[in-house]
Amino acid sequence: MKNPARSATVAATQSANNPRMPIYTRTGDDGTTSLYGGKRVLKCEELVDVYGSIDELNSWVGLINAKVKSPASPVGREKLFLNNIQSDLLTIGSTLAGFKKNLASLESRIKEMEKSIDTMDKELPKITNFILPGGSELGAQIHITRSICRRVERQVVVISQKENIDPVIVKYLNRLSDLFFVLARFINKKANSKETVWSGIPRK
Repeated sequence: MKNPARSATVAATQSANNPRMPIYTRTGDDGTTSLYGGKRVLKCEELVDVYGSIDELNSWVGLINAKVKSPASPVGREKLFLNNIQSDLLTIGSTLAGFKKNLASLESRIKEMEKSIDTMDKELPKITNFILPGGSELGAQIHITRSICRRVERQVVVISQKENIDPVIVKYLNRLSDLFFVLARFINKKANSKETVWSGIPRK
């Protein structure tokens, strides 16, 4: 039988060691934010902008994850994988903010993404031209997520010209956008939503 007094002491200690995160601090009311380590910078700085975009990307991944069916379905097998991607994006964001972390796990995730891409692509018709973003509602939302991912990748490349950025981050984002492209096509195929192939620029 548990000791109530001891349990209460443990709970109190845990609460003291892990205080509730405040929702507002008022420290950013002057247009600045804090990087890891306490350095204050303007919220319009490139570095802040890029991990703000990562947050935007993560939110779209969350929306997709919420709409994907159960893991037992053909589409839902990506659900757990999307959870992992969301965690990866938080890791990348915190790393860019200055938190020192081993990013070796991203290499493993890239291999997982490539395997997932290959698996889905085998079920898709070959394309020889661009396709218009769209299809089903979920497919269109995944295309939006893909384009945001490309923007984040570009922003990180800009930062990497000035800061020491681990190259695996760019590699990860590049592969992630590939994954979203194939996932959008895969979702549309399962929804029986026909792809629209770009017909090109009309000749005069």
